[in-house]
Amino acid sequence: MNNEPTAQPSAVVVTGAGLAVPGLTGPADLLYSTDGGEPFDPETALKGRDLRHKDRATRLALRAVEPALRDAGLYGPDGPRFDGARTAVVVSSNTGNLDSVCAYVDTAARHTSRALSATGLPQTSTSAIAGWIAGAFGLRGPAVTLSNGTTSGLDALQWGRNLIAADRADTVVVTGVEPHNDVVHKLLGARAVDGAATVVLESAAHAAGRRGRARAVWRGHDRGRHPADVLHTVLDPGAGPVGLWLTGSPEPDRAHLPPDTPVVALRQTLGECGGALGVLQCAAAVAHFDGGGDGLVLATAHAADASAAVAFTPPRTAA
Repeated sequence: MNNEPTAQPSAVVVTGAGLAVPGLTGPADLLYSTDGGEPFDPETALKGRDLRHKDRATRLALRAVEPALRDAGLYGPDGPRFDGARTAVVVSSNTGNLDSVCAYVDTAARHTSRALSATGLPQTSTSAIAGWIAGAFGLRGPAVTLSNGTTSGLDALQWGRNLIAADRADTVVVTGVEPHNDVVHKLLGARAVDGAATVVLESAAHAAGRRGRARAVWRGHDRGRHPADVLHTVLDPGAGPVGLWLTGSPEPDRAHLPPDTPVVALRQTLGECGGALGVLQCAAAVAHFDGGGDGLVLATAHAADASAAVAFTPPRTAA
């Protein structure tokens, strides 16, 4: 893969996934209809002292992190169970704080800067979501925020993988979040997901050392201009047939793939996913393998000038 760093760690695995998406109980709901669990309800779940003075995107993100850490076996009754200094956070969001920025600009324009409140000022920073997650869960490793459009979620996963490859972290919490509000609706002109997904990446050695369970194995990533090119790059005949293609387009170009390849486009059921798409797709890959699915799982996203693809293999392939 042309974007893989020189340093090659042991395999990178996904060990946990969690969602905060209205009406869904967990990652399995991205692929299947489930009866168990309590669906996420933002009317009740986005309240509490820990969420006070935070914008909606941050509250959604915080509500997705804890179930992912629990799923990975890294969060118990007493809180986090990991070395915070070796745990990083990567956030992907394109419109996360757009409403806060617009509200501040409107207030300053109408009433001068003297009317601005210092309490909400942190929400005008793009990196605020990553900062709140790091502070809430004691993540003292690198904190990275990406806001680079449709491929942002898959790129965030690659940044998480690279932090492990460069020995900057043993564990990386990757969150993708997009809120839905009036400001976002005016910008997009379409329904947005109004939710968040979090996945936990670890080196296979670190996960095995703590007896954590691998749920999916990182196979490769590519980024370029044309969707068919990046798809071709991450296809690996040695990994077996494609078991699932998580495409960002409802009408994907099936170049390089057999016509009977199972295809799921999450935006068809969730709406525009923006920077959350790639992380939602990774959570769906975990659900695919948890449900007994096999084969190579491909996640792709593309815009007019950029495309990205990530491939995962079943947990039995972890080194």
